[in-house]
Amino acid sequence: MKIRNIIYMAVGTVMTLTSCDDFLDKMPDNRTEINSIEKVTKLLVSAYPESNFNYLCEMASDNAMDNGATYTIGERQQQEAYLWEKITGTGNDSPRSFWNNTYIAIAAANQALASIDEMNGRETMKAQRGEALMCRAWGHFQLANVFCMAYAPETANTYLGLPYAVEPETTVKPEYTRGTLAELYANMEKDIEEGLPLIDDQIYTVPKYHFTRAAAYAFAARFYLYYQKWDKVIECANKVLGSNPGKVMRDWQAIYNMAADFTSRCNEYVSSKSAANLLLQTATSQMPFWLGPYNIGTRYGHNATYICNIETYRAGGLWGEYGKSNDLYMANSCWGIEQKICYSKYRQDMQYVDKVNGIGYPEVVTVMLSGPETLLCRAEAYVHLNQYDKAVEDINTWMQYNCRAKLNIALEDVENIYIDMDYSEDAEGKPMPASANNTPKKRLNPAGFTINDETQEALFHCILHMRRCETMQDGLRWQDIKRFGIEIAHNRAGQTPVYLQKDDPRKAFQLPDDVISAGLEANPR
Repeated sequence: MKIRNIIYMAVGTVMTLTSCDDFLDKMPDNRTEINSIEKVTKLLVSAYPESNFNYLCEMASDNAMDNGATYTIGERQQQEAYLWEKITGTGNDSPRSFWNNTYIAIAAANQALASIDEMNGRETMKAQRGEALMCRAWGHFQLANVFCMAYAPETANTYLGLPYAVEPETTVKPEYTRGTLAELYANMEKDIEEGLPLIDDQIYTVPKYHFTRAAAYAFAARFYLYYQKWDKVIECANKVLGSNPGKVMRDWQAIYNMAADFTSRCNEYVSSKSAANLLLQTATSQMPFWLGPYNIGTRYGHNATYICNIETYRAGGLWGEYGKSNDLYMANSCWGIEQKICYSKYRQDMQYVDKVNGIGYPEVVTVMLSGPETLLCRAEAYVHLNQYDKAVEDINTWMQYNCRAKLNIALEDVENIYIDMDYSEDAEGKPMPASANNTPKKRLNPAGFTINDETQEALFHCILHMRRCETMQDGLRWQDIKRFGIEIAHNRAGQTPVYLQKDDPRKAFQLPDDVISAGLEANPR
């Protein structure tokens, strides 16, 4: 396909050129200008995507419901994502924007790698090479999570992958094919394995926005969790967590004790000074408007009564019921309205081009990798390996920092809560849309691994509940739905619900129209 056309489309639009071909014809080959360590290091700032897909993944997941036709739709793609339809929008938070910005970042990583080789710098620029390799893998990983199905060994050779760009383009119209998901994951693993030992924190002036060793290993832990290589998850997570995981946990008590000001608490959550934040990202996005506590786009959202109270922050779990002294800090730090409620996490900012006239673009700082999420990756891996005692240790660590009372639970407590808990399904065994009759527990139908018994299933449900709370607004619940083959239902005001099956092809978002038109194979429907 005309991949370079697609990669640079966003840039071409900004420059108001008549076509992408015109833009490419006029684009100089700037690689010869990147001729020093300093320039390569600076280039790698551009190797991190300035776009995210949190918003639409949240809408597609069970973290949202239809609040009724009397409420407004923020933008058409909000409804399209909720109904698992083809996304037609092209704005900041669209699949098109995410695709373009991510491949632009990958192109920057590839340019850095090429420049290092041109300068014979593999020895003198090991750290820069390591960062570039991690960025290239990260970009493709982000794309895979949105546009591909979940990885499983038995299906990876038949599911579609994505083009794995490995070098700067020197021709205007190079041809690409999607390949398989197995090939895509193998390519990512190769870059990760080569890049990890090269990372050196000393080259960074603003480390929390780069792949430090901690961030790189946290990424690797999540990657291997999705790749179903459980031993590797633990190996990489151990590099982040060390002998004292508490040092990279979020200090929820400190946030809870702050003045009740949404902006201040959000600033604390994304602070580069927080040891819990391993990788931060700045993105052009309106995500906080749609997911945050604002009276806008209220038709679909994280409803207080039927989702927050029943399935997420305020639902009963190991920590007991909401309102008790041992409940979650985040359950007591919620903001918003009935139709969409959240804890103080991400706030909408504006980057002004002309502040006097109020001209600018929406921006948000998000936490892409964190200590708590890495801990939960390890806890899940321990469960897969039947090391239940170690999984319970990690569960207790998470609860120590997330619960108002310092609880210490045993495996029996997990069994008592999550084995006895009802599934969120009707009498026919079909998943139920958000309602007062639901629970955090939903049927698990994973591909690639089996669930041994009710004890292991209970541990999975416990960790998935924690992950759902921990990663709210990050879009990662959508990945857990895919990985565990969870079937969900979305209500539709005045209509029958819509259902998403365990291996539903709509769990992979459709590629942007212009990408398909350029010749890349569409996702099946």
